Amino acid sequence: MLSLKAEILAVLFAAGRPVSLKELRALGHPEEGILRALKALEADLAEGHLGVALERVAGGWRLVVHERALPAVERVLKPSPPRLSKAALEVLALIAYHQPVARAELEAMRGKSVEGVLESLLERGLIRVVGEKEAPGRPKLYGTTERFLEVFGLESLEDLPPLEDGPPLLLRG
Repeated sequence: MLSLKAEILAVLFAAGRPVSLKELRALGHPEEGILRALKALEADLAEGHLGVALERVAGGWRLVVHERALPAVERVLKPSPPRLSKAALEVLALIAYHQPVARAELEAMRGKSVEGVLESLLERGLIRVVGEKEAPGRPKLYGTTERFLEVFGLESLEDLPPLEDGPPLLLRG
């Protein structure tokens, strides 16, 4: 019989995405036990001896390549991180910090049209329509997605750096 820690590791490996505590409860163990196992697993993987690390992101946990193993992964897989244009990063930052926000508000803040950029961010799953503004024409309101949190390695929007700390968003990797 596998230990709870081994079961969690297998689930995280197979999922390939963040797995929430709610999902992990399906293992049939008490929440406290699952949290203890996650903490132990995180400690086991922290040194990088196995090449992976446990990361808390988007309201769950996922396995990621440990920074000590990145050179090996890059040599073999030659990954290219997702690229976003400067305009896309600007609009994404505005949405992240001011959501929910309408297109006209984004254009007023940026001083330029954002229509093409919004389409690109929607296609990439980084933003979504979260509602309609109570105004003439009922303009769409935009907000970030769970995918946004995953891509930028954030557990929640509260993890965004304060605006006074400089550039708000830089792609990791």
